[in-house]
Amino acid sequence: MFWNIIWLIFLIYSFLPLFRHRQIEVARFRLIREIERKRNSRVITLIHRQESLNLLGLPISRYINIEDSEQVLRAIRMTPDDMPIDIILHTPGGLVLAAEQIAHAINKHPSKVTVFVPHYAMSGGTMIALACDEIVMDENAVLGPVDPQLGNYPAASILRVVAQKPVERIDDETLILADVAEKAMRQVRENVYEILKGNNMEEEKARELAKIFTEGRWTHDYPISAEELKNMGLSVSTELPTEIYKLMELYPQTSQMRPSVHYVPIPYERKSSEKK
Repeated sequence: MFWNIIWLIFLIYSFLPLFRHRQIEVARFRLIREIERKRNSRVITLIHRQESLNLLGLPISRYINIEDSEQVLRAIRMTPDDMPIDIILHTPGGLVLAAEQIAHAINKHPSKVTVFVPHYAMSGGTMIALACDEIVMDENAVLGPVDPQLGNYPAASILRVVAQKPVERIDDETLILADVAEKAMRQVRENVYEILKGNNMEEEKARELAKIFTEGRWTHDYPISAEELKNMGLSVSTELPTEIYKLMELYPQTSQMRPSVHYVPIPYERKSSEKK
């Protein structure tokens, strides 16, 4: 009897994360439909957070991959040409191929595409954001460079090192890596140019921005603010709708035994009668 109770408790704790996740999913779809009705648009979320999704509640980290691009492209195909699309984007980046596919699909959609960035959209996420007609960010949110990375090294840095040393002092493996780095730089730069050009940007401006984002002038995790993006001539707003923040709360991070941030989770209002 005792062991039966222990086994039952184990089963309950094992399946509890699945039940909780299902409840959160239902709440997500309700809020997404609410946003769609309010904006008369198709809402597509591409949100990568570490969540407890499997049987035992172990955390799984997410990045942009081919499965993501398949689902986003399917959602775009299911959207009428005269319906705007709103993309809610929160990602550290991921596979370049997948990000490029999504960006080109956005370019081809006839109606307006707006991307909402509540916190960050780095690397491939930035490529997707650049394909949209309007970027709406939290005032503290950031995008990032899209310079290609080869393993642990930026392609631009590999080329810079090779250019500074005599060829006879460079081993064959490094020379091969430099050749691949040069191709990667060219390919990504051309893709970003095509994405910007497909977004009705002037050719000269598109080439200038493609160079800025891909040439390796910054580290790969450099945060590009809304102000910097505006100075580059991009259409950027910091008027992020309240519903986007509410939706992000339905994508919680994995619970930690000892969380490092604590606060009372309600908005405060300053009393008008309070002395200044």
